Amino acid sequence: MTARYLLAFLLALGFLCPASVAAAACARPYTLALHDHGLLYSAGTDSGIDKDVADELIRRSGCKVTVSLMPRARIWQLIESGALDFSLSGISNPERDRFAGFAWYFSNKYYLLVRKDSGVQSLPDFEHNEKFQLGTIRSFRYSASANQLVDQLQAVNRVSQSGGLAPLYKTLMLNQIQGMIIEPFDFPALEEKAIRDITTVVEFNDPSVPHGLIMSKKSLPPAEQAQWHTLINGMRSDGSMRRIFEKYFKPALAAAMVDFQPAL
Repeated sequence: MTARYLLAFLLALGFLCPASVAAAACARPYTLALHDHGLLYSAGTDSGIDKDVADELIRRSGCKVTVSLMPRARIWQLIESGALDFSLSGISNPERDRFAGFAWYFSNKYYLLVRKDSGVQSLPDFEHNEKFQLGTIRSFRYSASANQLVDQLQAVNRVSQSGGLAPLYKTLMLNQIQGMIIEPFDFPALEEKAIRDITTVVEFNDPSVPHGLIMSKKSLPPAEQAQWHTLINGMRSDGSMRRIFEKYFKPALAAAMVDFQPAL
């Protein structure tokens, strides 16, 4: 058994504390990328949930981690190639599972934000009207029903892709798209009177989707992934993760997002 795998084995059995293991795991400098997305991270204020999570991970690990800002599509490309070690708030699918590991730290639902003048009351209303265009962020995936809607509309050229939220809100206001998929991190923008007055929310009624620390399988061997996974679990178990979320959400919503049991 190699030293790295022995370390992970002892950690899993509880013989070593996360802090000591994390410090021993800093074999080299690491890279982590954030993406600009609502309450997860705002480049304008250099603040957000993912930045707070990154700062705490860096503090706990004692490792040197270079943090940068990238479009989400670029992040996935670099994670797959091994040129980027980490990102945050990622969701899995079979394709991503080939090249990325995940350490879950919150879970949330998705919603369809539609223009009121579209008359949409349900998902079939949107799906079956050929005039309606859906806006999405490039490379984003969502919950099962949301993904199904995106894939069906994309197959008939009814999806407009953007690099971020701001352009989607603009095209929605201009009626160039009639709907877009949102999550709780996007709620503050809906409080802006101009957006609130012209939109309504339709629920997908899917279960909450786990989001987590994304780890490149090409650059991080399993033992190192296990150590970072333990750091995330430590932040959840000692209440640090919930306190981060309570900075941005009411306590009940923060608890609902953080206090979940991820599938093994």
